[in-house]
Amino acid sequence: MLKDIAEKYYIQGYNCAESLIRAGNEYYNLNLDENALKMTGAFGGGFHVGDVCGALSGSACVISSKYIETRAHETTHLKPIMLNLVRAFQSHFSSRLCCQIKAKHYSQEVHCLNTVKATAEILEQVLTEYEKSH
Repeated sequence: MLKDIAEKYYIQGYNCAESLIRAGNEYYNLNLDENALKMTGAFGGGFHVGDVCGALSGSACVISSKYIETRAHETTHLKPIMLNLVRAFQSHFSSRLCCQIKAKHYSQEVHCLNTVKATAEILEQVLTEYEKSH
C-alpha cells in the first residue's frame, strides 16, 4: 500500500512532501530521478511557513507526474482528479493548512507521520477511484 511506502520514507527522515513523492514514484513507477524528487523538499511544513500542507502538495506532484503528458492545461482530467483529492483531504483534516493540521495531528513522538499516512491513503483512494471510472 502507498501509505506503507510513505511511512518508510518519512521514518528515513524525509519530510511530508518528500515522503509522498518518493512513495508515489515507487508505487506508481513514475520513473522520477533524484533531481525531480528533490523538487518537493521546500513544500514540507507548508512551504516551511505553515501554509498548504506538504503532504497535499507532494500528492499533487504525484498526480502531475502520473497524468500530465506535456502541459497541465492540456490534461482535461487533471482538474477533476485534483478536486477529488483536495475535497477528500479537506474532509479528513478540516483544513489544507499545515499550521492548522499540525495543531490537531502532530505529536512529539511521530511528528507528522499520521498525516503522511492518512494523506497517502487518501491519494491512493482518489487515484484508484479515478482509474476504475476511466
